[in-house]
Amino acid sequence: MNHPGELIIEPRNGKPADACVFILHGLGADGHDFEPLVPALPLPDDAAVRFILPHAPRLPVTINGGMVMPAWYDIKEMSLDRQIDEPQLMASAERIQALVREQIEHGIDSRRIILAGFSQGGAVAYQAALSFEAPLGGLLALSTYFATADSITLSEANRGLPIEVHHGSFDPVVPESLGKAGYEQVESLGYPAHYRRYPMAHALCPQQVGDIGRWFAERLAR
Repeated sequence: MNHPGELIIEPRNGKPADACVFILHGLGADGHDFEPLVPALPLPDDAAVRFILPHAPRLPVTINGGMVMPAWYDIKEMSLDRQIDEPQLMASAERIQALVREQIEHGIDSRRIILAGFSQGGAVAYQAALSFEAPLGGLLALSTYFATADSITLSEANRGLPIEVHHGSFDPVVPESLGKAGYEQVESLGYPAHYRRYPMAHALCPQQVGDIGRWFAERLAR
């Protein structure tokens, strides 16, 4: 896989970052897809949060006729079980983990790093966060599913990781049943998880943006 880089947004107040949020986009998009979300989040004025929005590599995607597009992994079949290229997903998760380690090396406490992901990006975020070797601040799963639930090696360091799962009740791309199943899987494993549903399709809505900002602020409060 080629690694096309990351969009990095430094704290809006000009302070040195003391926390970091990664947001992983969905299939066919790039890091800029969530760029407008960052200034819209209701974060405290003194929050010094760096946002990192990585770009997925360009891959042929089977369900789209083999078209090459930004993708964290190939989706081979659009069944409810979502047949995917798991080695590609694992490689993407390992890339995100490497980026997290860079932030830790630059002085950010791992407990002040949150992984968030939408759709395909959320599946990668589940894998990257729950298998990471140091305790993280939280996992936000947006309109997504836990693709590696049956194969992941869970990290003991993150067995208490707070997980927030959001899904649209009218999602035609990733059915809400998949999002709810991911939530139930992590809850059954003992993670402190919370589920929110919104009257929306495969997207974000204004109420959700407010909820995301408040959850970030709560998780990153000093």
